[in-house]
Amino acid sequence: MSAHIYNVSVAWNKDRKGVMCSPELDAPVQSLGCIEVATPPEFPKGIAGIWSPEHLFTAAVNSCLMTTFLAIAENSKLEFSAFTSNAKGKLEQVEGKFLMTEVALEPTVTIAHEKDRERAERVLLKAEAACLISNSIKSKVTMTPKIVVNSNELITA
Repeated sequence: MSAHIYNVSVAWNKDRKGVMCSPELDAPVQSLGCIEVATPPEFPKGIAGIWSPEHLFTAAVNSCLMTTFLAIAENSKLEFSAFTSNAKGKLEQVEGKFLMTEVALEPTVTIAHEKDRERAERVLLKAEAACLISNSIKSKVTMTPKIVVNSNELITA
């Protein structure tokens, strides 16, 4: 596979915030593939309620887990009705520098049958190991998976 390039631009607006865009994105949720970004409120003049680089870093790891899980689940023919995941990114000062030292992932996969629990766990572990974002960073990534059995509506991946 050849290399892939992802284009992102950022432009300062005012104070401690700006707009980040990608010409490759045109999602209707955000106009022209743009989102507002800012310094988080924990820092001087930070702004609450706006995506920060720290949120985006944590989101990259969490969304990579999901998309990797979806691909592996499809290839494994795992039937599930839901996938959700919460993530917590930890920012610390280490040797005078701020670092994102850890991302804790808490995915939940809902399956219809107890017999699929082991396969769902294997797929999650494979997804964790194969996530390209997690494999590209030096932060510690941990995962605490949860499998829920609920025989309601199924999605065959």
